[in-house]
Amino acid sequence: MNKKKKTFRPKARVPKGLQDERATDVVQQRQMLDAIRHVFELYGFDALQTSALEYADALGKFLPDADRPNEGVFSFQDDDEQWLSLRYDLTAPLARFVAQNYDALPKPFRRYQEGPVWRNEKPGPGRFRQFTQFDADTVGAAGMTADAEMCCLMSDIMENLGIARDDYEVRVNNRKILDGVLETIGLNLSDAEGQGQRLTVLRAIDKLDRLGIEGVTLLLGKGRKDESGDFTKGAELSDAQIAGVVAFLEVKGASRSAICDALAPVVGDSQTGLEGVAELREIDELLTAAGYGDDRVVFDPGIVRGLEYYTGPVWEIELTFETTNEEGQQVRFGSVGSGGRYDGLVERFKGVKVPATGCSIGVSRLFAALRALGRLDDAEGFGPVVVLVMDREDIKSYQAMVQELRAAGIRSELYLGESGMRAQVKYADKRRAPLVVIQGEDEKTAGEVTLKDMVLGSEMSKTIEDNKAWREDQPAQISVARADLVQGVQSILSRYRLGADK
Repeated sequence: MNKKKKTFRPKARVPKGLQDERATDVVQQRQMLDAIRHVFELYGFDALQTSALEYADALGKFLPDADRPNEGVFSFQDDDEQWLSLRYDLTAPLARFVAQNYDALPKPFRRYQEGPVWRNEKPGPGRFRQFTQFDADTVGAAGMTADAEMCCLMSDIMENLGIARDDYEVRVNNRKILDGVLETIGLNLSDAEGQGQRLTVLRAIDKLDRLGIEGVTLLLGKGRKDESGDFTKGAELSDAQIAGVVAFLEVKGASRSAICDALAPVVGDSQTGLEGVAELREIDELLTAAGYGDDRVVFDPGIVRGLEYYTGPVWEIELTFETTNEEGQQVRFGSVGSGGRYDGLVERFKGVKVPATGCSIGVSRLFAALRALGRLDDAEGFGPVVVLVMDREDIKSYQAMVQELRAAGIRSELYLGESGMRAQVKYADKRRAPLVVIQGEDEKTAGEVTLKDMVLGSEMSKTIEDNKAWREDQPAQISVARADLVQGVQSILSRYRLGADK
């Protein structure tokens, strides 16, 4: 007897490190992105979209947690055996675009871009393999004015999103200062070994907020084993060298200018380090002149950024308020944006230095923060107006109704299922419809339609105790002439500040 062949059924699941987004999240995130876009455009940046795929050699070896592109990005070979990779950020593709179109672009070139990026890294809580970034960059401006403007831009974005001044800080440092410290403690940054140690130091310091000074100290030395047992090899600095780096990280000051004063002795005679301190002083003067004080933008030696391509000032937007996580613990959201100066990326393509600076907003983390702060509108409030189908033989009449509503700019849909009226109303309720349009045989004979206010009906059902009170209160269901369909719907929508194109 032949056994019945078992039908293979794939398991419905989201790949590890990825997530789905439902309508509420999509709508609320769109509102947040619109607020960010408004500030970008206010500063004169123009929109750009680059390809999600790039040739792997165009991306370069700049990932924060990998030394080779194929260890940190998703890659494959195309039919001519060239390696393609999903972009891991929006900056490397921008450098390729500028190099490819350099002669035709205005200089400086100012652009903003929003889109998904991908990292082939170990996923974890709040750490995804696909996430959205929203960037603004200025290419072709060498002076610190462009960097100071980025700090102002990030501060304005936070405040345009309703984040109070006490709840965020733009934290700024300069890579040249760290290089000066490394030169002072004896690292030779001109050879491959020194550059390798420098990169490991950068990545160790970039974890300061998460691991604290003790964890970073381990990564500056032999290395560190995490909670899962995975071991990360360290920079293998000597105890004296580690002490020099830690002294740099612990520099404090009551103001931006005071921090600059404290940083100067740490870099010693290093010309690179002194140049970095001078650049921070210039940024401080520009910010002060623009009215951005220490309550909005601060200097912090612990900000170095893990990406290798930064060459000067670097910054992060830090959220300073605390919230309660799923385990009931008090936590801080931390960084929701970052950026810096990268004068070498376009040079990789053109062979000449092209100065560039920019910022990147971490959309997912910022979105979670705004939700925790209650700064997002209730996107679950309303869905489309639903036109119910009472007589399937007369579907054309219902189709005409929904088209009239759409032509008037009212978001609406025709019920396309097979259920009866009660199930259709339940469907409309699940769709968060503010109202439904009903035309049965009686309404059609009278030349009318019935409009059922779903919101008012739901509220009245909670408080009204008898039929007499129901009749005396504002009716949740009204009849209007068929010719007045649009006006009747608009009248009900106006109760909830809805209308055309909403």
